[in-house]
Amino acid sequence: MRLLLLSLSLAGFTFAARDTDRPNVVILFTDDQGTLDVNSYGSTDLQTPNLDQLARTGIRFTQAYAHKVCCPARAALLTGRHPERGGVTNWTQGDRNGSDAQKTNMATEEVTLAEVLQSAGYRTALFGKWHLGAKAGHGPLDQGFETYFGHLGGFIDNYRHYFMHGQGFHDLYDGDEEIFRPEEYFPEMILERALGYIEDHQDEPFFLTLALNLPHYPEQPIEKFKDAYPELEMPRQSYARMISSTDDHIGQVLAKLEATGLRENTIVIMMSDNGHSPENHSVVTREDHASGYPVGHYYSAHGGGGNTGPWIGHKAQFLEGGIRVPAMISFPGKLPAGETRDQIITVMDWFPTVLELCGISPEPDAPELDGHSIMPIVENRNNASAHDVLHFSWSNEWAVREGDWKLIATTNRSSGITTMSLRNLGEENPEVKEHAETHPEIVAWLTALHEARL
Repeated sequence: MRLLLLSLSLAGFTFAARDTDRPNVVILFTDDQGTLDVNSYGSTDLQTPNLDQLARTGIRFTQAYAHKVCCPARAALLTGRHPERGGVTNWTQGDRNGSDAQKTNMATEEVTLAEVLQSAGYRTALFGKWHLGAKAGHGPLDQGFETYFGHLGGFIDNYRHYFMHGQGFHDLYDGDEEIFRPEEYFPEMILERALGYIEDHQDEPFFLTLALNLPHYPEQPIEKFKDAYPELEMPRQSYARMISSTDDHIGQVLAKLEATGLRENTIVIMMSDNGHSPENHSVVTREDHASGYPVGHYYSAHGGGGNTGPWIGHKAQFLEGGIRVPAMISFPGKLPAGETRDQIITVMDWFPTVLELCGISPEPDAPELDGHSIMPIVENRNNASAHDVLHFSWSNEWAVREGDWKLIATTNRSSGITTMSLRNLGEENPEVKEHAETHPEIVAWLTALHEARL
């Protein structure tokens, strides 16, 4: 492998620019895909042949942590840092046209993986969900992505492309241009763009993030799965159709990499942003809803349907079912295949892992990363996780895990009173029993860990 004698840098990251043998990087980030919702994770009632094949060609992680909801997980993925460092502590602005302009936008000072790879000579693209702020100057094109097509807010109706809560607003962008393509199915639109991007960039290294809005509600599966799973009861039936739709799209990306001869030189990472959604009863309540749907139109998640196995919890909770998600990495010929790792990893770890695999090194003045490269545990299944303690924070809630103990703190916005909940992952029924009153010394210890981090 020949190295060119050229040193480049961006905000404390340096690298040697290499010939075209540099690996491509593809991140497949799913939306609300629960803890065990892949056949290879034990959900044998699902059809997920493509994700199962990805597991067979790579490494599957059983203790992978994202976040409790979408925004902070996406910030952590792209920056390798706790989301609050970039100001993502609450729901981000979704409507570029200003209906929620006072909401959060991720700080543009944050250095994203896209920015680092772009400066290293990679072409960069994001197709799908952004959800890190819709304010002009804070979108994907401002954070290292050369190409963007998708929606800026939390979710959209897949056919009319409107955010559905409240009065609703239109949310479909090609770059920074709002576009209107009603009745075209959004997941197919972003898939088409992703496949075309791979086809057009075969001769140069690229970083492609496909931020699928599946299986997130509205539960509108692809045609192939509209009548699938007749044997399953609701809400599992509806959710399973969405999981298989997700799997189908991921399979088409993998097939394109194979067809173009790029699969052997492409790092493929798959992960979900949080656990499955239990949301229900969301209907249009306004006669003048921007989408044009009538009052009573249902667009939610039918109350759940995800499989958490022995764990309890779901999206929007710091219990395991809300933050522990499926995750895999595959790099044929370079990393082990068909293996499992049980050590803790986090969504923040992909940033330093990709940099290591692409030959990019941080310098002393680089932004402080909270993620750690997973390569030590990839190369040796007996190595320990780099994470002795896990920290999470969102809005009025935070959590700390050390060993089997997890402390979840919630502050009442009106009274200012903080309630502590202490759970244990090592019990026969993990996290079910409350221990805060019986183990105040552990509450104090974990609180001290949280305060020391601030």
